[in-house]
Amino acid sequence: MVAIAAALIVAAAVVWAALHIASRQAAGDSRREERTLAILTAFAPAIEAVQQSPRALIVWQPLARAARALYPEEFAALDRVAGATFPFPAARIEAAHAQWTSEWLAWERAHDAEFKRKAVEAEHDASAADPSVRRARLDAIERDKLDLYQRRYEDYIKVAKALQSLTTS
Repeated sequence: MVAIAAALIVAAAVVWAALHIASRQAAGDSRREERTLAILTAFAPAIEAVQQSPRALIVWQPLARAARALYPEEFAALDRVAGATFPFPAARIEAAHAQWTSEWLAWERAHDAEFKRKAVEAEHDASAADPSVRRARLDAIERDKLDLYQRRYEDYIKVAKALQSLTTS
């Protein structure tokens, strides 16, 4: 009788443990799904921001890397669904770098055309008949052109290097 009671107690304990483990696993799965959805929601604006400006990738990619380290299972699930590294696959990072370079080249052409126009206007300004006044205006235009170019070029290089480092890390 004692053996039967002991067996029933052991069986009840096993059943209770199995149910407890199953409920904890279900709760864990539910929390993991909630975290996955939260990650997906958190990075949706990042994906849009990066499409609008490659510079945004410099801010968002390190955050994504940190979140990936904290929640590897959730990111693995998102990677499977996305078919690539979520939220920024390598191809997106490379495209951002190419977009940044393309935007720089377009700005550079527009900048050059604007200052050529300013120089032509200064050359043909009737009020500056004095050659020294005309020369001073042209020199000022050239200084402005170079100053703006250098400031913009520093920014271009800083962001380009940061984007390049994301492709290698």
